[in-house]
Amino acid sequence: MVGSNGAGKSTTLKAISGLVRIASGQILFNGRRLDQTPAHQIVENQIALIPEGRRLFPYSSVLANLDLGAYTKRARERRKESLDYVFALFPVLRERQNQMAGTLSGGEQQMLAIGRGLMSRPTLLMLDEPSLGLAPIVAEKVLEVLQKLNREGLTILLVEQNVHHALNLSNRAYVIENGRIVMEGPGKDLLENPHVKTAYLGIV
Repeated sequence: MVGSNGAGKSTTLKAISGLVRIASGQILFNGRRLDQTPAHQIVENQIALIPEGRRLFPYSSVLANLDLGAYTKRARERRKESLDYVFALFPVLRERQNQMAGTLSGGEQQMLAIGRGLMSRPTLLMLDEPSLGLAPIVAEKVLEVLQKLNREGLTILLVEQNVHHALNLSNRAYVIENGRIVMEGPGKDLLENPHVKTAYLGIV
């Protein structure tokens, strides 16, 4: 999902997560209505949000932050399996599991935030600007990991400032302006759209 600042991208993710209430309409996931469901129950419905800015607990260890992601009963039962998977995905987190989260680099903190989300064993992983503030090479690595997760069967809803990368990676993309979806289709098709080129890629 791409769009300019203030278009409603983050609000959409927060609404799905139960962090803000919608004024009208419904939010459905796998046939189940979510818009009247408390946020903690939405996590139990296998939906996880990686918020903008990562929102880690900086004075807790890497391992403690990961454990917080596995607080639901279903996730706790498979904690070790999930932890092994996250450490295989991000080996640096295994190396630094006893280090305070706030002392990690920006890229490592983003890896930790994604890892914490994966610990809840979601079927839908939502990410809000995961490359924000990261060096280009680190941002590209994070997006490659997301692509790998998607290939393994995890559904990902991505809000991303790097429109070119986001559309290039996406199976399906949505352009949101002033709270409304104005365009949708395969990501690579939207890359060729004249309006997207002009408004979001700076190509005249």
